[in-house]
Amino acid sequence: MKYAKRLVAVFVLAVILINMAACTGAKSSVKFENWNDCNALTSLKEYVATVTDKNSKDFIPVEDRIAVFDMDGTLCGELFPEYIEYLLLAYRCLDDPNYEASDELKEVANLIRESGKEYKTPNVSDFDQVHGRAQAKAFAGLTQDEFITYVKNFLNMEAEGFEGLTYANSIYKPMIEVVAFLQDNDFTVYVVSGSDRMICRAVACETLNIPENQIIGMDVTMRASNQPKDKDNLHYQFNDNGKDILVRGDELWIKNLKMNKVFQIAQEIGKQPVLSFGNSSGDVSMHEYTITDNKYKAMAFMLIADDTERDYADMNETNKRKAQWEERGYTIISMKNDFKTIYGEGVKKVD
Repeated sequence: MKYAKRLVAVFVLAVILINMAACTGAKSSVKFENWNDCNALTSLKEYVATVTDKNSKDFIPVEDRIAVFDMDGTLCGELFPEYIEYLLLAYRCLDDPNYEASDELKEVANLIRESGKEYKTPNVSDFDQVHGRAQAKAFAGLTQDEFITYVKNFLNMEAEGFEGLTYANSIYKPMIEVVAFLQDNDFTVYVVSGSDRMICRAVACETLNIPENQIIGMDVTMRASNQPKDKDNLHYQFNDNGKDILVRGDELWIKNLKMNKVFQIAQEIGKQPVLSFGNSSGDVSMHEYTITDNKYKAMAFMLIADDTERDYADMNETNKRKAQWEERGYTIISMKNDFKTIYGEGVKKVD
């Protein structure tokens, strides 16, 4: 009888401890060793502690803990002198000995190279669209696996403008900790980027432990390998001839920036996020969608490139952005002040 009573007592105590643990809020083994003490990190920790506490009025059920992250400039370096996907296209069209680009594609690639000499993107109207259409053409005919392999091989190259850094290792060390912290607290983390979805998969899936189906980005069309040019996807049956494979098409489907980010989140996630992380005007719509009329407590974070010692930054542009983001009520993450390290030890900016 005494033994039975002890078992009951142990069971009751275990239930109490489990319930207490469930109500105590944020949990994680992440130590944030790559961060300095700062308002942004404190705000994030306090937010997560509040929304994961079942006793809090701001508690968010696990199924609604959705966090969205931009990629370039938010999770990883935009790097020198331009976006990774721009550098990839320039390499493909101008340097790859196994690919002969058309004059049209070389023209776009040369625009990237020339503007990069001044650490700028090409001064061409709607260049996001111009680049997207060129990238679709430059990699048309590759399977998803072939394209991702190509991207990974490129990412293993030394990052221009740095010593001791490859493009593959250019994910910000402090942001790796943020993603892991949110995952430990049962947030579902999505990458929502203007870059090609497959590039994002190659960059982020393994390092950040984010599944492929939680990556949203720019999309090009997809076709069957034997599909005639004059037949669209509604008028062709995949593998009717028994020889089809799925390949990239040669047309841009959607450039995932600004309002398109909101559209893609609504389409692919089907829920309003509660956390949003970005770094540019292309992320404002995503932020506003997250914090506007949300039934849950929500926050938006903007990372600003203000570190000219360890990375590259246009401080005139950075200062303008910082003022705009603060006016909108976003929480600012300063690379200079908040990041103890950006890319890790042994990485040096080359002036």
